[in-house]
Amino acid sequence: MRVYVPLTLSGLAEAYKTGELAAEPFVAYAVTPALREWYLSDDIEELEYAALNRAALASLRLLAAEPGAVRRRVVVAVDVPDGSAAADPDRGLDPAALGEVRVGAAVALAKAASVHVDSDDAEEDLTAAVQALAAADDGDDDAQFVVDGAEDHELLWFATQEIPNLVGQGG
Repeated sequence: MRVYVPLTLSGLAEAYKTGELAAEPFVAYAVTPALREWYLSDDIEELEYAALNRAALASLRLLAAEPGAVRRRVVVAVDVPDGSAAADPDRGLDPAALGEVRVGAAVALAKAASVHVDSDDAEEDLTAAVQALAAADDGDDDAQFVVDGAEDHELLWFATQEIPNLVGQGG
């Protein structure tokens, strides 16, 4: 099963240093039954893209919790064994939890398939989105518009061999 793990650049640097993507258990995003129902598509590529975007939103929330972090969303795509990731049935219909799964075992960064990161030109919009996140969560439509603006930036695809350059440790 392909899961999308939300991180920050500092979180990716830590994973690169330790060789472990995340400690167990950890939250990721995947094509779940609730995501399929919400997205109303049978196209697996579209569904995977929706799961990636859910992880990107979770990465934005991680940025909000890390004031000094570089304002770029990071999502790592990794394949985990079937059955090691499960959606919480109690949160299945919660719009905030669409696509959310809990992975019950640690995953080596070496198992990652790809890394998705914002380009430098997204930082201004991401900074604004981070600042508007709390108000958007409280129902402020103008703040939600600012948060949604972060989604206007497509995450760039990187091969796992490019991780050292992404975290500033490349040669």
